[in-house]
Amino acid sequence: MMNKIESKAESQVITLADVDKEFLAAVRQKTDADFSRCFQCKTCSAGCPFSEIMDPFPNVVMRYVQLGLMKDALKCSTIWICVGCNTCSIQCPQAIDIPGVMDVLRQMALAKKVEIAEPDIVHFHEEVLNSIKKYGRTHKLEIMLKYKVMKRDWFGDLDVGLKMLARRKLDLTPSKIKRKGAVKKLFKKFKLK
Repeated sequence: MMNKIESKAESQVITLADVDKEFLAAVRQKTDADFSRCFQCKTCSAGCPFSEIMDPFPNVVMRYVQLGLMKDALKCSTIWICVGCNTCSIQCPQAIDIPGVMDVLRQMALAKKVEIAEPDIVHFHEEVLNSIKKYGRTHKLEIMLKYKVMKRDWFGDLDVGLKMLARRKLDLTPSKIKRKGAVKKLFKKFKLK
């Protein structure tokens, strides 16, 4: 009986004790994606506009999930760098909702209080959610300013901010929606900040 699985992802030997069946079931239930259909063609990684800065590539994260390697999947930076643009899913020959899997992995990492590989991204997401809760939509200038204060990086990308202001991509005042109460109810219902 074979009790070891060789992962080509990092050429590590994985024992059956490493496989977390509860993790597999939870991801399967929460995503409604059939990630078992992934045959590691690497199309997702080749098409991802952010794969250069991901560690590991998206296809490797999918392999972690397939093998039930919860620790590897939840601790990697890739799940935080993924922006959910769906480029990978569009190109996937199996039509797997890879951003949906990444989103569930992020939620699980937060719920299990796993050390987050990209904490700055989490702080940025928190600022985006705060803006949506406050105004019903994002106020990009406020989000950027709060993020800059948190990072203490005042001038790192000032040129980009000025270009966005010049092209009217950053409103000085927030636009608001009429039914802010409905948005706040959603935050309360889903127990968001």
